[in-house]
Amino acid sequence: MKQTAVIVAPGRGTYNKPELGYLQRHHADKRDLIAEFDAYRADQGQDRLTALDGAARFSGARHTRGDNASALIYGCALMDFLSIDRDRFDILGVTGNSMGWYIALACTGALNAMAGLRVVNTMGTLMQSHLIGGQSIYPFVDENWQAIPGARAEIFAVVADIGRQPDCVLDLSIELGGMLVLGGNEAGLAAFEARMPVVQDRFPLRLPNHAAFHTALQAPVAELGQQALPQDLFSPPDLTLIDGRGAFWHPLASSPGAIRDYTLGHQVVRPYDFTKAIRTAARELMPDVFIVLGPGNTLGGAVAQSLIRCNWRGWADKASFQAAQLAEPRLISMGLAAQRSIVLKDARRD
Repeated sequence: MKQTAVIVAPGRGTYNKPELGYLQRHHADKRDLIAEFDAYRADQGQDRLTALDGAARFSGARHTRGDNASALIYGCALMDFLSIDRDRFDILGVTGNSMGWYIALACTGALNAMAGLRVVNTMGTLMQSHLIGGQSIYPFVDENWQAIPGARAEIFAVVADIGRQPDCVLDLSIELGGMLVLGGNEAGLAAFEARMPVVQDRFPLRLPNHAAFHTALQAPVAELGQQALPQDLFSPPDLTLIDGRGAFWHPLASSPGAIRDYTLGHQVVRPYDFTKAIRTAARELMPDVFIVLGPGNTLGGAVAQSLIRCNWRGWADKASFQAAQLAEPRLISMGLAAQRSIVLKDARRD
């Protein structure tokens, strides 16, 4: 009997040093599609995915650039999706975090594989070439993933206060489980990082090579994206999509024009509520499992935190989540070798 699943596509920041060689290790059987992606990148005067993935060593300056990271993560994630055993999993819907929305469009057929690459590559390149503002991340949960009373409201109060200061721009970028990703200009981000206490030995954490995604600062990028990416790239999805507002896009009931307008408009310049997308998928679709596409597993914690916040399957904190996972994995990350084998078409089974 099939298990029902919701697929979660990753955003930026998921291809790091441990992921170097991900395409080679996991997707040698998809050489033809990789070659098509490489040809497109070469035509744009950009590094081929095989050159990036096959580099002798990981370089933060090279691999985390928007014009490289976006296409590389897209290739890894889409090919992970194509590797899922559809005889074992009935996919109820697909969502993603931030750039993962573009990947979700390709997974569901709202963009074909090459159109998806074109959208991801175009937007990633525009973000990198303009690099307007940046992002910083800060948690409102403790190390056991339980909400700290008053912490979330306090963060938003600080953000609002800084936003009222001359020359400072700061706003919510992404609701990310138990964390808030903030986007702003350098003055706004620096003011926030100076005012907030260091917690868990690493927050506030500035994200390298990230622009102020999902804020009004990206209006010029949204406009350029709309000029560069025509309507005919988009189609109605074959699978249900859940966007960054927690809204559904159903097959046979979704206009390609409306999908494009959201993708290149609202999605670029307004906050992305990944937490709500996961909560909506859990409550409305009621899947047996969530499958997080690779590369990496940096998104796994945010998915788990989002599910804890809506008490999915009785998960109340990190400890109860981990105990449940040992008994029966319900959150499966393809970036983890032990969990990847659960979902693959060709994995051997007892």
